Amino acid sequence: MTGIIGKKVGMTSIYNEEGKNVPCTVIQAGPCVITQVKTLEKDGYNAVQLGFEERGEKQTTKAMAGHFKKASTSPKRTLVEFRDFDGELQAGESVSVDIFSEGEFVDVVGNSKGKGFQGVVKRHGFAGVGQATHGQHNRLRAPGSIGASSYPSRVFKGMRMAGQTGNERVKMENLQVLKVDADKNLLVVKGSVPGAKNGFVIIEK
Repeated sequence: MTGIIGKKVGMTSIYNEEGKNVPCTVIQAGPCVITQVKTLEKDGYNAVQLGFEERGEKQTTKAMAGHFKKASTSPKRTLVEFRDFDGELQAGESVSVDIFSEGEFVDVVGNSKGKGFQGVVKRHGFAGVGQATHGQHNRLRAPGSIGASSYPSRVFKGMRMAGQTGNERVKMENLQVLKVDADKNLLVVKGSVPGAKNGFVIIEK
């Protein structure tokens, strides 16, 4: 397998071999169950579908309940497909955190924290109009001018303005694996991971 589904536990810090305090993120990676194996002949592409975290039967539709029953597993909360995989895999098999090893680099995908409707200073890092003198009593965090003169007489699409911030799919690349705890299904990676605590993440090799 080239990846696994996990849940962000939180951040901490550990000391490396050089004695430096390194910030890191703890992820509960798996165990995941293979709920479906897709093939080129039947589905048009090769992929493995993994399911993570138990879900109640009352919260599962009949169609999905039949899908999980076919894989001989209980309903799962999150399903993710992984395209590149090696080896012969069968539905119902379990995938755990031991597919990773300490020292290797992984990519982590997650949904960033939603911050609601924000202005241009927080959303895009604008500096604001400037000083609070010469009549600028309420323009400190304003965007300023947004268009040109009589030509082109319009505002271009894509202009950086205030709006919904966060809650986007973010991919952090090349995060080093510092520790792998197979007994507790924990993965410790160097640096930060997108999303809030208990948020689902995808870890890829």
